[in-house]
Amino acid sequence: MRVPYRIFNITREKEIAQVAELANTFLRRGLGLMGRRSLPEGGGLILLPNNNIHMFFMRFPIDVIFVDRTHHVVGLRENFAPWRPFAAARSARYTIELPINTINASQTAVGDLLQITPPLP
Repeated sequence: MRVPYRIFNITREKEIAQVAELANTFLRRGLGLMGRRSLPEGGGLILLPNNNIHMFFMRFPIDVIFVDRTHHVVGLRENFAPWRPFAAARSARYTIELPINTINASQTAVGDLLQITPPLP
């Protein structure tokens, strides 16, 4: 059983995800959300290490947060549509894929500090 991760925006005092999964192997990062029909509300996928994504073979749009080693947001991509080629943030250590409107609802912005529980490996 995989441990669920909680993602909290400390700067905005808002929850981003209650049950995020961790993709920290080559295969899990490569597969990402491909093959799924949706992401549940409150869900997410943390890609570690990772600083870029593509949307090939995806069936639904997502919000994307790029985060650096100090857990600060260094990039955002809202409503990233399927079959788009590329999104990246050079200084990111990991990427969080979320249901659309999560960034807007949590008011997450570049520079915000995130907390992930339990801590990432």
